Amino acid sequence: MKKFGLLLAGGIAACVLLANVGPMAGLALSLVILYFVFKQFVKSDSTMGKILWGLVGLVAISASLANVPSLIGLAAAYVLYLIYKKWNETKKSSKEQEQDPFINFEKQWAELKR
Repeated sequence: MKKFGLLLAGGIAACVLLANVGPMAGLALSLVILYFVFKQFVKSDSTMGKILWGLVGLVAISASLANVPSLIGLAAAYVLYLIYKKWNETKKSSKEQEQDPFINFEKQWAELKR
């Protein structure tokens, strides 16, 4: 039953991630452009150059803000990662637990206390 729940949550997270791939790419591209614009704005010596780079920066900021809902896609990717880790966890078998001397010691100690 636990695996079914993980499979269901993973399927939902995968659908959300796939639905947000486009906005995630748009957010990444607009942030790269914003970084480039900032570097050019700092390097610019003329007032007119700073004004033009500032305007381009405002356009890049507005494009970034338009793609903020893509953060839901990043959250879905993180959920998929957590589900993947949980899916691949292995439990110790009962034979391994019986062979572990510390577990046997704890059981025997509990019996002696009774």
